[in-house]
Parts: sequence; C-alpha cells; structure tokens
Amino acid sequence: MSDLESRENPYNVTQASRIYLLPNLMTAGNLFCGFVAVIKCIQARLESTAPGTYPQSPAELYVQAVWFILAAVIFDSLDGRLARLGGRESLFGAEFDSLADVVSFGVAPALMMFFLILSPTQGIPLFRMIGWLVGFIYLLCAAVRLARFNVITNPYIHHEPKELSRDFVGLPVPAAAGTVASLVLFMIHLAENNRELHRWSLLLPGLLLLIALLMVSSIRYPSFKQVDWQLRTRVRTFVLVIIFAGFGFWLQEVVFLILFLGYIFYGLGRYLRRSQLARRRRRDRRRVVNKPTALVQ
Repeated sequence: MSDLESRENPYNVTQASRIYLLPNLMTAGNLFCGFVAVIKCIQARLESTAPGTYPQSPAELYVQAVWFILAAVIFDSLDGRLARLGGRESLFGAEFDSLADVVSFGVAPALMMFFLILSPTQGIPLFRMIGWLVGFIYLLCAAVRLARFNVITNPYIHHEPKELSRDFVGLPVPAAAGTVASLVLFMIHLAENNRELHRWSLLLPGLLLLIALLMVSSIRYPSFKQVDWQLRTRVRTFVLVIIFAGFGFWLQEVVFLILFLGYIFYGLGRYLRRSQLARRRRRDRRRVVNKPTALVQ
C-alpha cells in the first residue's frame, strides 16, 4: 500500500484519529458557543430569581444565549465544509463534531426551554413537574439523532467511498436548535413586559416535543451539501437572496423564525406529498391487478 493510499484509508488508525486544524478549530468554536449559551441561560435564571445579580436583565441574557446558539450553527456548517473542501475528513472530526453538537444544540436549547417553562408557570404544579421531562426528551432525541447519523455515515459500515447525500434522515439537530432559539428571540422581541413573555412561553413545551419527534423521524430534509463556491444560479434568484438577506438584517427576529420554521414545514410538506403520491400509486396498481380481464368472444 502506498503512502497516499494509507493516508486516505478510513480504516487506518492514524488516519482515523488525525486532527486537522481548521475543521476542528471550527468545531471547537461550536463547542465554545454552546458552553457560553449554557452559562447565559444559568445567569438569566439567577437574575430572574435574584434581581441585580447581573447588570443585564433576564431577557437580555436569554437573547445573548440565542445568538451564541445561532453562532454555533454557523461554526457547525463551516467545519464539515472545510473538511470536505480540503479532503481532510476523519473519524475523530466526526466524533468531536457530534460531542460539540450535543452541548450546543442539545443541552443549551433544552436548558433554555427548561428555565422558560418553569418561570412562567410557577402557579401550575403540572408544568413544574413535567418541565424537566420535556427538556430531557428534547435532549435525548438530539443525542439519538446524532448517534444515528454517525452510524449511517460510518465508513466501517459503508465500504465504498461515501457519497454526499442531498437529504438528512430526520430533522438536523442544528436546525432544531435554531428553531427553538429563533422562537425565543421572536417572543422576547414581541414581549413588552414579563407577563406577556410568560404567556407566549406556554407554547414552548408543545414545540419542543414536535421538534424532538422530527429529529428521530424518518422524514427527509435537504442537506444543502451540494451548495458550494461553484454553484451557479439565475440573476433573479441571486437578487431574491440579496433582498432576503437585507430583510434579515433589518427584521432579524422575524426572518430567522420564518427561515427555520419554513425549513421544518418544507420537509413535513414534502413528506406528506410523497406519501400521498405513493398511496395513490399503490391504489392504482391494486386496481390494475384486480381489474377483471375481458372475456374473449
């Protein structure tokens, strides 16, 4: 075996454990943002129970946590692209990425929702009892989703060279965390006082459970891995992207929510449409099979 083949062989221990600087640096940035988001959530909770502990209000601290989660989404999208761009993918990088994702897109959103569920429902004993359970279900589904992804893409299972799939199986964990974070950002933006914020927060448990189920479902979502520096587009599409980016800078609280919710319901709508077409084709085939043959005169 040549030296080049040894470096490209995923079954080689040296290759599998090799640490490439730029991709893993992006993963470390992802982990850092998740860690800071967790700290901001804890500080927001402490500030809500003991006002004056921190110079910022609980809402401001939660907003900071949201931005760190969204920054982690950006770092997560960069590490894989840098690895594929340089042809420097390794099993170490995949495992490191999943561990960072558990913190940034599992623990941080679950902790944020846990605190926001408990805070507005102090007078409802049921919510105080199940708030931690809802957060854990989200965290569990996120971890299961990441473990399943690692198994599906593991080169020890796929002996052939891995091809870039256009779809993810189940809602990606960064999209799930981005949806939760953008919803919190939108609610805080709308809230004029803590009472209004608490009322909107009562919608979060149902959303968490829906997102958790989508992460471990078999519904396919587009991966956008085919989008690279060489992707061509029409002038009209390019102009629409620029306009949407401008609105995103101006109305960021609304645009982020529309973007993530649109991604979720696009996958759901496509799945329902394909399921309906599949059922229709099965009915048509049964009709053809069961149709009595004409009698020969």
